[in-house]
Amino acid sequence: MMDVVRAYPEHAGRLTEITILAKRRWSYPENWIQIWMPVLTISPQYVATHETWIAELDHTQAAYYSFNDTDEGLWLDNLFVLPDFMGQGIGQALFDHALERSRARGVSILKIESDPNAQSFYEKMGARKVGEHHGEVDGHPRILPVLEINL
Repeated sequence: MMDVVRAYPEHAGRLTEITILAKRRWSYPENWIQIWMPVLTISPQYVATHETWIAELDHTQAAYYSFNDTDEGLWLDNLFVLPDFMGQGIGQALFDHALERSRARGVSILKIESDPNAQSFYEKMGARKVGEHHGEVDGHPRILPVLEINL
């Protein structure tokens, strides 16, 4: 059985571990992971200032998500599942939880800047692509889809 519980600053190390292991699952070059390390590291301060929830399964913290409130609206800032727990419906259950929390906060649209590898997951959950953010990693162009889901 899965429980979704609020994360606290002391969970930051575990959340970072989940993030890095999940990101590595997509076989990005290790030097990209190292470049991204400041963004992939979840600090206690981040957890203290961003609503963050953890999925616990069989006494294991297996996944989490967090929000980022901006002037543009509410963004799903992170949603990561440990590779050993992928494909078991945990991501979907957490996303559903995120939608419930968004509605409870009075939000009508949840925004998502997705990893390209996760775009199809979000589209399956009902999100639609509304734009792109263009960037570069180690001299390689990188395009991140921007999606929205109406609540």
